[in-house]
Amino acid sequence: MTTKEDAIKIVEEFSKSENIELEKLNIDDFISYHVKHENLLSILGFLKNSPKLRFTVLTDLFAADFPSRNKRFEIGYNLLSLEQNLRVLLKISVDTEELVPSVNSVFSASCWYEREIFDMFGIRFKDCPDMRRILTDYGFVGHPLRKDFPLTGYLEVEYDAGLEQVVYKPVELVQEFRKFDFLSPWKGPSYVLPGDEKATK
Repeated sequence: MTTKEDAIKIVEEFSKSENIELEKLNIDDFISYHVKHENLLSILGFLKNSPKLRFTVLTDLFAADFPSRNKRFEIGYNLLSLEQNLRVLLKISVDTEELVPSVNSVFSASCWYEREIFDMFGIRFKDCPDMRRILTDYGFVGHPLRKDFPLTGYLEVEYDAGLEQVVYKPVELVQEFRKFDFLSPWKGPSYVLPGDEKATK
């Protein structure tokens, strides 16, 4: 049985031998590293095929958007070794226009996840066998999980009785954005008005 410490040692020895730069992350019970996306396929292939590790299950592949960073997107690859009862999490950082290598050649289940990430975030995967939208409609504009995507979206769907079909039209907001004051009129304002400090004397 390979322990977590043994697995960490095996992974780090491999990275040194292949000259792969790994940045260790501190995430709960996971063996977790930040890697460059150029090294992603070789490290995933090693984790899957190493007889002492056998991380054969891709349990999750997800993305997150951090617009303030130079490389705004972070993609996480969550792997499980059923034989060793261990989990590993690999993260990569990518920019808006960067192509990410598809891991479909290592984990065939990744295609669905990659399509979802493309649809929601607009991140493209090189050599993915099916790079189509998966959750939004065919004519959908934009990527809904990007932090700069408007809450209303760009288009709305409406049934046109004259044409007898569903049509898309630009979103029209009924009113301008307003900032509401949610102070209770019974409580009064949270600040003290000039002169009110005398009332307590």
